[in-house]
Amino acid sequence: MNKRQFRSDDPERRQWQDPEKILTSLGVAPGMVFIDVGCGDGYFAIPAARMVGPQGNVYAVDSDAGAIQRLQEQAAREGLDHLFSEVREAEETVVCEGCADIVFFGIDLHDFRDPARVLLNAKKMLRLQGHLIDLDWKDQAMEFGPPLQKRFSIDKARYLIESAGFEIASVTDAGPYHYLIIAVQKNQ
Repeated sequence: MNKRQFRSDDPERRQWQDPEKILTSLGVAPGMVFIDVGCGDGYFAIPAARMVGPQGNVYAVDSDAGAIQRLQEQAAREGLDHLFSEVREAEETVVCEGCADIVFFGIDLHDFRDPARVLLNAKKMLRLQGHLIDLDWKDQAMEFGPPLQKRFSIDKARYLIESAGFEIASVTDAGPYHYLIIAVQKNQ
């Protein structure tokens, strides 16, 4: 398995994972609060900030200081003053309580030390009618991405998400390499 890292401006990645198309399909719109946990250098956070506009907010956290610095530089170049980012571990992240329309995990839920805790934190951050989004690698061999044994199958991701108090609203294919799970809080 190739350990290739794709930068946020990589044109090859955009061919098989178009962030604007994915975010549009999720209903990201002006005025929303979008939280990107494990945001890397902003592949989804930057387009989300453009889409929510200055009347919305994007909170982006990642444990990689270099990635956060690149994200901050890009956000400053674009004047995205409503994108707030910081270096934080996902297991320790609750940027707000009950404020988020979307808490987004972009190909990273499998990377966290304690994904169950991260999901409980996500539940704290979501508005009652908010959506938890898990975009992740399919559990099949391919040229790049994390090792197969590290990836979460849809069933494992579903189990973790439901165990954190969510109900799965949908599971869809998100291109050749990823699946997309949309979940809501139980008892809405």
